Amino acid sequence: MNISSGPDPLNLLGVVVLTSLGTWGLPQMVGKFYAIKDDAAVRTGTIVSTVFAVIVAGGSYFLGGFGRLYAEQVSFNPETGAPIYDSVVPSMLSTLPDLLIGLVVVLVLSASMSTLSSLVLTSSSTLTIDLIKGRMSKSMNERSQLVWMRVLLVVFVVLSAAIALWQYSSPVNFIAQLMGISWGALAGAFLGPFVWGLYSEHVSRAAVWASFIIGVGLTSSNMFFGFIDSPVNCGAIAMVASLVLVPLVSAVTPSVPFSITGHSDES
Repeated sequence: MNISSGPDPLNLLGVVVLTSLGTWGLPQMVGKFYAIKDDAAVRTGTIVSTVFAVIVAGGSYFLGGFGRLYAEQVSFNPETGAPIYDSVVPSMLSTLPDLLIGLVVVLVLSASMSTLSSLVLTSSSTLTIDLIKGRMSKSMNERSQLVWMRVLLVVFVVLSAAIALWQYSSPVNFIAQLMGISWGALAGAFLGPFVWGLYSEHVSRAAVWASFIIGVGLTSSNMFFGFIDSPVNCGAIAMVASLVLVPLVSAVTPSVPFSITGHSDES
Protein backbone atom coordinates (compact mmCIF):
# COMPACT_ATOMS: atom_id res chain seq x y z
CA MET A 1 0.00 0.00 0.00
CA ASN A 2 1.35 3.40 -0.97
CA ILE A 3 1.00 5.92 1.86
CA SER A 4 1.40 9.52 0.77
CA SER A 5 1.43 12.73 2.82
CA GLY A 6 -0.18 14.62 -0.04
CA PRO A 7 1.09 17.04 -2.67
CA ASP A 8 2.34 19.61 -0.14
CA PRO A 9 3.71 17.88 3.01
CA LEU A 10 5.50 20.96 4.40
CA ASN A 11 2.35 23.09 4.44
CA LEU A 12 0.44 20.12 5.86
CA LEU A 13 3.01 19.91 8.67
CA GLY A 14 2.53 23.63 9.34
CA VAL A 15 -1.23 23.14 9.70
CA VAL A 16 -0.73 20.18 12.06
CA VAL A 17 1.72 22.10 14.24
CA LEU A 18 -0.49 25.19 14.31
CA THR A 19 -3.68 23.35 15.23
CA SER A 20 -1.98 20.93 17.64
CA LEU A 21 0.20 23.34 19.61
CA GLY A 22 -1.93 26.45 19.16
CA THR A 23 -4.47 25.73 21.89
CA TRP A 24 -1.70 24.99 24.41
CA GLY A 25 -0.43 28.54 24.26
CA LEU A 26 -3.63 30.59 24.12
CA PRO A 27 -3.66 32.94 27.15
CA GLN A 28 -7.28 32.22 28.10
CA MET A 29 -6.28 28.61 28.83
CA VAL A 30 -4.76 29.81 32.13
CA GLY A 31 -8.19 30.84 33.35
CA LYS A 32 -9.30 27.21 33.34
CA PHE A 33 -6.78 26.38 36.07
CA TYR A 34 -8.42 28.83 38.46
CA ALA A 35 -11.52 26.61 38.53
CA ILE A 36 -9.61 23.59 39.90
CA LYS A 37 -10.70 22.81 43.47
CA ASP A 38 -8.71 19.67 44.31
CA ASP A 39 -6.78 16.73 42.84
CA ALA A 40 -9.99 14.87 41.98
CA ALA A 41 -11.06 17.77 39.75
CA VAL A 42 -7.74 17.51 37.91
CA ARG A 43 -8.31 13.83 37.13
CA THR A 44 -11.88 14.45 36.01
CA GLY A 45 -10.83 17.43 33.91
CA THR A 46 -8.07 15.39 32.27
CA ILE A 47 -10.51 12.72 31.10
CA VAL A 48 -13.19 15.17 29.94
CA SER A 49 -10.66 17.42 28.17
CA THR A 50 -9.02 14.47 26.41
CA VAL A 51 -12.33 13.11 25.12
CA PHE A 52 -13.42 16.57 24.00
CA ALA A 53 -10.06 17.20 22.29
CA VAL A 54 -10.28 13.89 20.41
CA ILE A 55 -13.78 14.73 19.17
CA VAL A 56 -12.88 18.27 18.11
CA ALA A 57 -9.47 17.52 16.60
CA GLY A 58 -10.62 14.28 14.99
CA GLY A 59 -13.68 15.96 13.56
CA SER A 60 -11.59 18.78 12.13
CA TYR A 61 -9.10 16.48 10.41
CA PHE A 62 -11.82 14.18 9.06
CA LEU A 63 -13.73 17.22 7.83
CA GLY A 64 -10.69 18.34 5.87
CA GLY A 65 -10.13 14.86 4.46
CA PHE A 66 -13.72 14.32 3.36
CA GLY A 67 -13.76 17.82 1.87
CA ARG A 68 -12.03 16.30 -1.16
CA LEU A 69 -15.33 14.63 -2.04
CA TYR A 70 -16.72 18.10 -2.80
CA ALA A 71 -13.79 19.24 -4.95
CA GLU A 72 -16.02 19.71 -8.00
CA GLN A 73 -18.28 22.11 -6.09
CA VAL A 74 -15.51 24.35 -4.76
CA SER A 75 -15.52 27.93 -6.06
CA PHE A 76 -12.50 29.34 -7.84
CA ASN A 77 -11.02 32.82 -7.88
CA PRO A 78 -11.83 34.24 -11.33
CA GLU A 79 -8.63 36.34 -11.38
CA THR A 80 -6.05 33.78 -10.22
CA GLY A 81 -7.86 30.51 -10.89
CA ALA A 82 -6.95 29.28 -7.41
CA PRO A 83 -9.58 27.38 -5.41
CA ILE A 84 -11.40 29.28 -2.67
CA TYR A 85 -10.96 26.86 0.20
CA ASP A 86 -13.46 28.65 2.43
CA SER A 87 -16.19 27.43 0.05
CA VAL A 88 -15.52 23.77 0.94
CA VAL A 89 -17.52 23.70 4.19
CA PRO A 90 -20.50 25.66 2.78
CA SER A 91 -20.58 23.15 -0.08
CA MET A 92 -20.64 20.30 2.40
CA LEU A 93 -23.43 21.93 4.40
CA SER A 94 -25.55 22.84 1.39
CA THR A 95 -27.17 19.39 1.29
CA LEU A 96 -28.19 19.43 4.96
CA PRO A 97 -31.70 20.37 6.19
CA ASP A 98 -32.23 24.03 7.05
CA LEU A 99 -32.75 23.24 10.74
CA LEU A 100 -29.43 21.42 10.99
CA ILE A 101 -27.64 24.23 9.12
CA GLY A 102 -29.10 26.73 11.59
CA LEU A 103 -27.81 24.63 14.48
CA VAL A 104 -24.32 24.55 12.93
CA VAL A 105 -24.34 28.34 12.47
CA VAL A 106 -25.39 28.86 16.09
CA LEU A 107 -22.62 26.53 17.30
CA VAL A 108 -19.99 28.33 15.21
CA LEU A 109 -21.11 31.76 16.44
CA SER A 110 -21.21 30.61 20.07
CA ALA A 111 -17.70 29.15 19.79
CA SER A 112 -16.37 32.35 18.22
CA MET A 113 -18.03 34.58 20.81
CA SER A 114 -16.85 32.45 23.73
CA THR A 115 -13.27 32.59 22.43
CA LEU A 116 -13.47 36.35 21.95
CA SER A 117 -14.96 36.87 25.42
CA SER A 118 -12.28 34.70 27.04
CA LEU A 119 -9.52 36.59 25.27
CA VAL A 120 -10.76 40.10 26.03
CA LEU A 121 -11.62 39.25 29.65
CA THR A 122 -8.20 37.71 30.22
CA SER A 123 -6.42 40.59 28.48
CA SER A 124 -8.32 43.37 30.25
CA SER A 125 -7.98 41.83 33.72
CA THR A 126 -4.30 41.06 33.18
CA LEU A 127 -3.47 44.59 32.04
CA THR A 128 -5.54 46.16 34.82
CA ILE A 129 -4.35 44.04 37.74
CA ASP A 130 -0.81 43.13 36.72
CA LEU A 131 0.26 46.25 34.82
CA ILE A 132 -1.83 49.27 35.78
CA LYS A 133 -2.40 48.38 39.43
CA GLY A 134 0.72 46.28 39.88
CA ARG A 135 3.14 48.79 38.36
CA MET A 136 1.54 52.18 37.82
CA SER A 137 -1.13 52.72 40.48
CA LYS A 138 -0.79 50.30 43.38
CA SER A 139 -3.40 52.13 45.47
CA MET A 140 -6.15 51.66 42.89
CA ASN A 141 -9.47 50.65 44.48
CA GLU A 142 -11.87 47.98 43.19
CA ARG A 143 -14.22 50.48 41.55
CA SER A 144 -11.38 52.00 39.51
CA GLN A 145 -10.20 48.53 38.52
CA LEU A 146 -13.69 47.69 37.27
CA VAL A 147 -13.81 50.89 35.21
CA TRP A 148 -10.42 50.16 33.65
CA MET A 149 -11.46 46.59 32.81
CA ARG A 150 -14.64 47.80 31.09
CA VAL A 151 -12.76 50.41 29.08
CA LEU A 152 -10.13 47.88 28.01
CA LEU A 153 -12.84 45.39 27.04
CA VAL A 154 -14.26 47.93 24.58
CA VAL A 155 -10.77 48.78 23.29
CA PHE A 156 -9.87 45.14 22.63
CA VAL A 157 -13.19 44.37 20.91
CA VAL A 158 -12.87 47.44 18.65
CA LEU A 159 -9.23 46.60 17.93
CA SER A 160 -10.14 43.00 17.04
CA ALA A 161 -12.89 44.17 14.69
CA ALA A 162 -10.56 46.70 13.03
CA ILE A 163 -7.85 44.09 12.44
CA ALA A 164 -10.39 41.60 11.09
CA LEU A 165 -11.84 44.15 8.65
CA TRP A 166 -8.37 45.23 7.53
CA GLN A 167 -7.26 41.65 7.00
CA TYR A 168 -10.44 40.81 5.09
CA SER A 169 -9.71 43.58 2.60
CA SER A 170 -6.10 42.44 2.20
CA PRO A 171 -4.73 39.44 0.26
CA VAL A 172 -4.71 37.45 3.52
CA ASN A 173 -8.41 36.63 3.72
CA PHE A 174 -8.48 32.84 3.98
CA ILE A 175 -9.71 31.69 7.42
CA ALA A 176 -6.73 29.39 8.03
CA GLN A 177 -4.34 32.25 7.23
CA LEU A 178 -6.11 34.56 9.68
CA MET A 179 -5.92 31.82 12.29
CA GLY A 180 -2.22 31.44 11.57
CA ILE A 181 -1.66 35.13 12.29
CA SER A 182 -3.73 35.25 15.49
CA TRP A 183 -2.65 31.90 16.92
CA GLY A 184 0.92 32.46 15.82
CA ALA A 185 1.14 35.74 17.70
CA LEU A 186 -0.64 34.54 20.85
CA ALA A 187 0.62 30.96 21.14
CA GLY A 188 4.03 31.97 19.84
CA ALA A 189 4.28 34.41 22.73
CA PHE A 190 2.80 32.26 25.52
CA LEU A 191 3.47 28.64 24.56
CA GLY A 192 7.10 28.44 25.70
CA PRO A 193 6.58 30.18 29.07
CA PHE A 194 3.43 28.11 29.76
CA VAL A 195 4.93 24.71 28.97
CA TRP A 196 8.37 25.24 30.49
CA GLY A 197 6.88 27.09 33.46
CA LEU A 198 4.87 23.97 34.33
CA TYR A 199 7.78 21.55 34.23
CA SER A 200 10.83 23.64 35.05
CA GLU A 201 11.80 25.90 37.96
CA HIS A 202 14.45 27.71 35.91
CA VAL A 203 12.45 29.90 33.54
CA SER A 204 13.81 33.45 33.48
CA ARG A 205 12.10 36.78 32.97
CA ALA A 206 14.32 37.43 29.94
CA ALA A 207 13.19 34.14 28.36
CA VAL A 208 9.53 35.16 28.70
CA TRP A 209 10.22 38.52 27.04
CA ALA A 210 12.18 36.77 24.30
CA SER A 211 9.20 34.49 23.64
CA PHE A 212 6.86 37.49 23.47
CA ILE A 213 9.16 39.26 21.02
CA ILE A 214 9.58 36.28 18.71
CA GLY A 215 5.87 35.37 18.77
CA VAL A 216 4.40 38.81 18.18
CA GLY A 217 7.35 40.18 16.23
CA LEU A 218 7.62 37.34 13.73
CA THR A 219 3.90 37.15 12.90
CA SER A 220 3.38 40.93 12.87
CA SER A 221 6.37 41.65 10.64
CA ASN A 222 5.34 38.85 8.28
CA MET A 223 1.93 40.52 7.88
CA PHE A 224 3.60 43.55 6.32
CA PHE A 225 6.68 42.11 4.59
CA GLY A 226 5.57 38.57 3.74
CA PHE A 227 9.01 36.95 3.98
CA ILE A 228 7.24 33.65 4.83
CA ASP A 229 4.68 32.84 2.14
CA SER A 230 2.14 31.11 4.37
CA PRO A 231 0.89 32.81 7.58
CA VAL A 232 0.04 29.31 8.82
CA ASN A 233 3.67 28.21 8.52
CA CYS A 234 4.78 31.48 10.09
CA GLY A 235 2.55 30.83 13.09
CA ALA A 236 3.85 27.27 13.41
CA ILE A 237 7.45 28.51 13.27
CA ALA A 238 6.71 31.09 15.99
CA MET A 239 5.33 28.37 18.28
CA VAL A 240 8.28 26.04 17.79
CA ALA A 241 10.69 28.94 18.21
CA SER A 242 9.05 29.82 21.54
CA LEU A 243 9.49 26.26 22.82
CA VAL A 244 13.17 26.25 21.79
CA LEU A 245 14.01 29.81 22.81
CA VAL A 246 12.69 29.79 26.39
CA PRO A 247 15.03 27.07 27.78
CA LEU A 248 18.01 28.44 25.85
CA VAL A 249 17.60 31.99 27.18
CA SER A 250 16.76 30.69 30.67
CA ALA A 251 20.04 28.76 30.72
CA VAL A 252 22.10 31.96 30.46
CA THR A 253 19.91 34.39 32.44
CA PRO A 254 18.80 34.47 36.12
CA SER A 255 15.64 32.46 36.77
CA VAL A 256 12.60 33.82 38.59
CA PRO A 257 12.38 32.63 42.24
CA PHE A 258 9.89 29.77 42.37
CA SER A 259 7.75 28.85 45.36
CA ILE A 260 4.27 27.53 46.11
CA THR A 261 2.51 29.05 49.11
CA GLY A 262 -0.93 28.62 50.57
CA HIS A 263 -1.48 25.17 49.01
CA SER A 264 -3.47 22.65 50.95
CA ASP A 265 -4.85 19.23 50.07
CA GLU A 266 -7.62 19.56 52.63
CA SER A 267 -11.10 19.75 51.13
